[in-house]
Amino acid sequence: MLGRFCKQFVATATIGVAIAFTPTFLAAKQNEIPSWLKSHVGVRDGKIAPVVLQRARKLHHEKRRVGEIKNPCYMAMDATRPSTNRKGQATKRFYIICEAQKSFRAISSGYGNGRNIPGANFSNSRQCAKNFGNAEGSNLTTGGSYVTAEARTSFKGYIQQSGKRVPFYRTFLVFDGEGETSNARARAIGGHQAAFVRKQCRFKDPNNRHADKNGYVPFGQLVDYTSGRSNGCTTWSDRDSQEVLSLVNRNPTTLYIYPESGDIKAVARAVRANKSPARTGLYWNSSCLKEIGEPKFWTKRKLQPIIKRWRNSLPKKPRQELPICK
Repeated sequence: MLGRFCKQFVATATIGVAIAFTPTFLAAKQNEIPSWLKSHVGVRDGKIAPVVLQRARKLHHEKRRVGEIKNPCYMAMDATRPSTNRKGQATKRFYIICEAQKSFRAISSGYGNGRNIPGANFSNSRQCAKNFGNAEGSNLTTGGSYVTAEARTSFKGYIQQSGKRVPFYRTFLVFDGEGETSNARARAIGGHQAAFVRKQCRFKDPNNRHADKNGYVPFGQLVDYTSGRSNGCTTWSDRDSQEVLSLVNRNPTTLYIYPESGDIKAVARAVRANKSPARTGLYWNSSCLKEIGEPKFWTKRKLQPIIKRWRNSLPKKPRQELPICK
């Protein structure tokens, strides 16, 4: 009798385990936000909005499920948030999440500055982004799904540091996208340190591996634009960029950027109808929405011809050489 009961119990338990680990059950468990992570969800500075986290987790789980990535950590960005808070401090709108380690970090990041050219003004202010798009040469941020790719380090010029001239190198992390972000590589969209060398002069150093054919090397001032605007890339502080690069070095992961074109259009429709986006189930940072009025997504089909005409209209200027450093 006992033997029959044990056999029946084992059989029932086996069936129970089989049911518990069906794809539907596993998908539900993956979509369930861990309790420790829930404390980081919200709309205040340093928190991640629910819709941003949900989409970032979904993208990461899917890419890991199909074996495209193995990195247990993933990243997300909320481009609807302002650049600085009321105290003038950089806000945290880029997120690095490692669920296995129960680690959540929010850091600052730049967004695309856009352009103001004849035929279209799609420029963004320093505080809040109003315009988004995926046209080449637009300098705009495009929300959606990305996977990190290779990292390329390049020489940007010499700068003054501790009384000496030292070379400045910047690493560019390539992003590969899909859907509306699929032309990210063609647009040279990726992530890098928010700094560049404003070249001022050139000095003679013929044995320098960075010297030009005449033996000169560029020298300038290092400009830091952390949390400001960029040419459409994602930009971080020096310290934060090193953390991101070490995280994805030879171990790519996902990056989800909010908002997508559908979100932008839906929020714009709500604003025009005098409806609160939040009350209709839509998300946009409230302070930035108040500043920009309504967001706009510029389609590649509409914007690309305008940019092309503008570029063709520019007069060709002779290449100017930097003055010799004194």
